[in-house]
Amino acid sequence: MKKKLFKNVINSLFIFALFGFIVTSCDTEDPIYEGQSITLTESAYSQAEIDDISEGVNDIIENVYFDIESQAVYKNEASKSTPLLKFIPECVTITKVITANSKNVTIDFGDGCTMHNGNIMSGKIVMDITYNIGELKAMTNSSFDNFYFNGKKVEGNISKTHTIVDGIPEANIKTDIKIIWEDETFATVIGERKRVWIESFKNLDFGDNVFLISGNWTITKNDGTVRDVSIIDPLRREMSCRFIVSGILKIKQGDKEITVDYGDGECDDLATALIYGKTFEFHIGQKYPKKVF
Repeated sequence: MKKKLFKNVINSLFIFALFGFIVTSCDTEDPIYEGQSITLTESAYSQAEIDDISEGVNDIIENVYFDIESQAVYKNEASKSTPLLKFIPECVTITKVITANSKNVTIDFGDGCTMHNGNIMSGKIVMDITYNIGELKAMTNSSFDNFYFNGKKVEGNISKTHTIVDGIPEANIKTDIKIIWEDETFATVIGERKRVWIESFKNLDFGDNVFLISGNWTITKNDGTVRDVSIIDPLRREMSCRFIVSGILKIKQGDKEITVDYGDGECDDLATALIYGKTFEFHIGQKYPKKVF
């Protein structure tokens, strides 16, 4: 009797162990839960969120800058008063201090202001505009005063050099910012981008404009993790959409690489990541399911 009972126990333990091995084996085949790829999958989620914040801030700076410049051009033509600021809701207050060679602009979102594309911002962006008349360039340097983008705090500076190349406006951007999440984790973003305004820049209606973005930058997390990011197919930013609609970037983390693809032009919050030869789809701004960034 004891031998039979002992044999049944051994058989049960063997079946349980075998079942556990099968489950574990299946889990490791999924790139979301496979050892090293947990960190890489998390990188795709957080990278898409960082891009959403960076380009959302760039949208505001670009919009206000071009509105101010177009006001200067058309100040004597009442029939051509610029409609650019319709992209900016009434809950935003913009103040200007103008000198002979510069302009200081404060963009105040108050305690919370919902933009027309659904992003919620609070605090202030302070922008200084200077000019190099000889080289036909304008420079903007933007800093942040208790500024939040969809609940994430943004600190640091974004500087831009605005030029016209073959009749098309473009901005060379240097970014040195820190993004702080609600749980006090953070990431610094340091690098350069080029933003080329490719569509509808002559009609002064910011809502239908399109930008192509190239560049590279380095992200450093609060735990010391470093990621090098480069755009390998220009990101397409349409002002009628809240999200980047297409383009591909590559993320290098140590000796590992992943790519993030923003799609084929559809206005949605979906992106795909390629990790260890496997592709999965995720929502921009959604928290990583296993770990918080």
